[in-house]
Amino acid sequence: QQEGQPRRAGGLAAAELQVREDVPPDPAFDGRVELVLEVPRVERRRESSQHPALGEILAAPAPADQPLTAQAAAESIRAWLAPVLQGRDAALLSEAGCPGVADPGASIVAAAHRAGLRVRPLVGPSSLLLALMASGLNGQSFRFHGYLPITPSERAARLLDLERLAFQGETQIFIETPYRTAAMFTAILASCGPKTRLALAVDLTGVSEFVATHSIAEWRQRGAPALDRRAAVFSLLA
Repeated sequence: QQEGQPRRAGGLAAAELQVREDVPPDPAFDGRVELVLEVPRVERRRESSQHPALGEILAAPAPADQPLTAQAAAESIRAWLAPVLQGRDAALLSEAGCPGVADPGASIVAAAHRAGLRVRPLVGPSSLLLALMASGLNGQSFRFHGYLPITPSERAARLLDLERLAFQGETQIFIETPYRTAAMFTAILASCGPKTRLALAVDLTGVSEFVATHSIAEWRQRGAPALDRRAAVFSLLA
């Protein structure tokens, strides 16, 4: 932490541009910032003009698992990286998490690497690790699954799959969009066995933060906390 915080502050101070995840600009750069993209400083004046053209860098189609079409991704990334290729530093920010880790950002970082840009990760909160830290579950062996299926039957089947993995001693971590958090909590209580432990981490680092770990049987007795439209991380361990 003593080394990371100055690096974070220095990296943000040097960044001239922000690429943010659907949040208002912050002149103080006091958001949850994880990555800085820059042309290597020592060689910036001589070589910044020699980086490949963005059209060439992004000529290959986007990976199949990317939600954007190849054309839409290319157009966005051209706009984001063009000033960096001209010698300006930029910071890639996430609203509540780490860019590229269960958050947007991987495509632009991949393009930055192909362009020969320097990518520096900075100190900042990760909701997934914060949830695991506060859960009391196994932090030596864990797996992150992102979003589960939306359809109730498919979601229930997936939860049973995760519970079977949790019986092997590996913490299973997943997330849901805020407007489906309550439905996910209800589905977990309906699908998982009474002895399985569920850690619920809501609004991490916010003023309404809530973190609790109980068995499914205990959660059924306690009832659901207020979850409507609140960001949450779910963790299971049998």
